[in-house]
Amino acid sequence: MSPKSPTKMMREERRRAILQILEREQRVTVQDLVRRFGVTAVTIRSDLDSLARMGALERSHGGAVTRWDRLMDFPITIKEGLHHAEKVRIARAALDLIRPEQTILLDSGTTTAQIARLLKGRYSKLTVITNALNIAYELASAQDITVVMLGGLLRPASFSLVGPQAEHALSGLAADHLFLGVDGIDPQAGLFTPDILEAKLNAIMVKVSREVTVVADSSKFGRRGLSLISKIETIDRLITDRGAPEECLEQMRAAGVEIILV
Repeated sequence: MSPKSPTKMMREERRRAILQILEREQRVTVQDLVRRFGVTAVTIRSDLDSLARMGALERSHGGAVTRWDRLMDFPITIKEGLHHAEKVRIARAALDLIRPEQTILLDSGTTTAQIARLLKGRYSKLTVITNALNIAYELASAQDITVVMLGGLLRPASFSLVGPQAEHALSGLAADHLFLGVDGIDPQAGLFTPDILEAKLNAIMVKVSREVTVVADSSKFGRRGLSLISKIETIDRLITDRGAPEECLEQMRAAGVEIILV
């Protein structure tokens, strides 16, 4: 993977920061963002227009308003900086559940990518199955980890491989533990992701795994999307941060899901 230019990195970091501001404040103006970031109004309008095209926000007169009630399928390069500290804590808690010589399954996602980064050098004779290019790349240099990469149709937004080829390959495998990142959690409806093919592959991941742990920060609660992965009852455990709504957590506990808060 080629390094990003400083200009591109600054742009992505600023756009991630804009999304985090929107999540807190629900509304932003161009002039306010100009003051916060010290850039021109033309630059901020370009940022907002780009994020609007991704579905991450809705443009309004003189600024933008949040669309966090919907699931958004924008690039992983934007998503990876959102709630980063929470994702790292969640990943560390996930590592405590892994045992040497297990076969674990990591779906594509920013939290599961954090798990992959922390795995290196910690476990021996571990096998990792994944459909994520970035996770396979992360683990390629880990001498004690065998990586099984699923083939299929590449989704550039998530660096994931999906479709019939990936589904066929996965259906012939078995995993001790699946760590599943999701885009939306509704305790009554289930687990969601924006992409139909991703959801179908995730559902197979759940079926072929002996144990299923969802890894998701608290911003994922209360969101539904186009594609249902599975019902809450199909998972064993959720690792999330302490910002998760208690009412939702209680509903999941009532469904038999273990909750780990970090």
